[in-house]
Amino acid sequence: MRRRDFIALLSGAAAWPLGARAQQPDQMRRIGVLQLLAGDDPETVARHAAFEDALQALGWTVGRNVRIDYRSTGVDANRIRKDTAELVALGPDVIVANGSFALASVQQATRAIPIVFVQVVDPVGGGQVESLAHPGGNATGFTSYEYSLSAKWLELLKEVAPGVTRAAVLRDTVVGSGTTQFAVIQAVAPSLRIEVSPVNMHDAGEIETGVAAFAHARNGGLIVVAGGSAGRHRDLIVALAARHKLPTVYFERSFVAAGGLISYGADVIDQYRRAAAYVDRILKGEKPADLPVQAPTKYQLVINLRTVKALGLAVPQTLLARADEVIE
Repeated sequence: MRRRDFIALLSGAAAWPLGARAQQPDQMRRIGVLQLLAGDDPETVARHAAFEDALQALGWTVGRNVRIDYRSTGVDANRIRKDTAELVALGPDVIVANGSFALASVQQATRAIPIVFVQVVDPVGGGQVESLAHPGGNATGFTSYEYSLSAKWLELLKEVAPGVTRAAVLRDTVVGSGTTQFAVIQAVAPSLRIEVSPVNMHDAGEIETGVAAFAHARNGGLIVVAGGSAGRHRDLIVALAARHKLPTVYFERSFVAAGGLISYGADVIDQYRRAAAYVDRILKGEKPADLPVQAPTKYQLVINLRTVKALGLAVPQTLLARADEVIE
């Protein structure tokens, strides 16, 4: 073999591994997603689709360079812990946690894996982050709303059902945000001439007993404030409101899609899109501790006209005109 041919052969052999590496598929990254709604719930499907679409726009394609492991835990606390343990054991690069219960479960299981949360009412008060501007630790994400929004729910109840003079506030006493939300509603109640009383949401039995006792008297309505217990018992609460014919205001759209009367709160689908942007930044090397917790930028007013008719209400045209969505 001539010397120059031998050198050419060596050069080609040396270059081959580099070319081969260039043609290898992108490194596969792994994302875990933990939430409370059932996996086949239409709201769950819509949230996950929005999350994957936003990731796609950022260059992450499921099956090519990212894998997503979903867990939908339902209402059982043991199931939440089990699903959390399974996700952590998979060793994901980041976990998306929906709501305070899911976030608390993940943080108890790991302080190493980055977490992006959505729909958490008060992460500072709940001790999940050090501050909104500088979360510290391994978690950051998106809050549900400002506390002042709680007053809006009572105003909406009076607007959609003017005859209401009594309102039960379904709250979660396990987290401080439930008590604070009730306090805000209680403060505005005298100006609307509505007497408010709390109903705790520790478990299904407590919810059923509390709502049934409240419904014995006339001219009542319900307000369901934001919190993990409300989300876990969504279908029960909607069913109880229908059974006792109580006009009810909820904090998010999924309750109205499930048959509830009216909701006003953060656009959860938008939060999943924004969560994808934080996941992207973490996968590219940024740390949750350095990413500020963000408040909602979009809110939704949703009305279910079938429930309006079932309750015999007449929704003002001004309220219908303000609605972002009307479910026929």
